[in-house]
Amino acid sequence: MKSQKSPCIDVCVFSGPKGWCIGCARTRQECQQWKNMKPYDKNLLKKALTKRLHQLQNQATK
Repeated sequence: MKSQKSPCIDVCVFSGPKGWCIGCARTRQECQQWKNMKPYDKNLLKKALTKRLHQLQNQATK
């Protein structure tokens, strides 16, 4: 099975709300755990990241 590409975009600034990276919306812990996560867990996280990125964009426009 092919491994999933990391959502990282090499911004890595964890000043977002709740400690989220403003580039990929993951927490530091999620970034560290990415390589060891099972595909199912990666898919769940990717869905959550879509929502988080939307929240980050909404806060940036306020």
